[in-house]
Amino acid sequence: MGIETTTPNRKGNKEIYGLPVETNSHNKTKKCRRRHRKMSPVQRLYQTCKDVFSFCGAGIVPSPEDIQRLRSVLDTMKPADVGLTPELPYFRMTVARRTPAITYLHLHECEKFSMGIFCLPPSGVLPLHNHPGMTVFSKILFGTMHIKSYDWVADAPEDRSTTANPSPATPPGVRLAKVKVDADFTAPCNTSILYPADGGNMHCFTAVTACAVLDVLGPPYSDPDGRHCQYYLDFPFSHFSVDGVSVAEEEKEGYAWLQEIEKPEDLAVDGAKYRGPKIVEN
Repeated sequence: MGIETTTPNRKGNKEIYGLPVETNSHNKTKKCRRRHRKMSPVQRLYQTCKDVFSFCGAGIVPSPEDIQRLRSVLDTMKPADVGLTPELPYFRMTVARRTPAITYLHLHECEKFSMGIFCLPPSGVLPLHNHPGMTVFSKILFGTMHIKSYDWVADAPEDRSTTANPSPATPPGVRLAKVKVDADFTAPCNTSILYPADGGNMHCFTAVTACAVLDVLGPPYSDPDGRHCQYYLDFPFSHFSVDGVSVAEEEKEGYAWLQEIEKPEDLAVDGAKYRGPKIVEN
């Protein structure tokens, strides 16, 4: 609703008394601030993602200001904000499977970004995989998780041997990567961020205890657009020898060889309905 315009000689005219005149834009700003304060945390996350990724795409990273803005929202997120507690059945140990099944709660997905929660029981594993052209925010909501991540070493030779009898010491297609992170993280902790070519674009999650991870991907995976999820095996650097590649002895633990593989047969990710606070898409 607009502000009524007053005439120069009308009693009570703010301009006559030297008072500032309210404008529509000022009113809208105040309304936006009030609306933002009333948002649920998950609605605020959705709205922030929508703003941050609006002009982004594959390989295009949001500005540092937008990165910090979204990270600040995620850093404050708690399990209750998305309707989770450690007592839910997703987080219980099962004896039926050798590798515990993981549950994925879908919150939102569009061509610009996706939001979802991985629920891992103790010893649950999301195997080493990549995020082609993506910027990814991961927030551990509760529990302890071991994260190991890698980035490709630029300009490193790749062994593409396709001989009938390749050397058993060096599998074909291995590629050199540098370890970015190899540590346990316990909630509450800061949101981790990976980028298309930095920050640990390939990572593996292992649940030390039952845990939940809120993931934001910008843009999401898309087979038609060539953003496939690729899986890898990692081997210590000292296991293989590739022509043209050398690393100082004291640095070898910081490198590994990665080999692309098919999706692991024992990986089970079951979808479940998100039952937390509603997200109003606009």
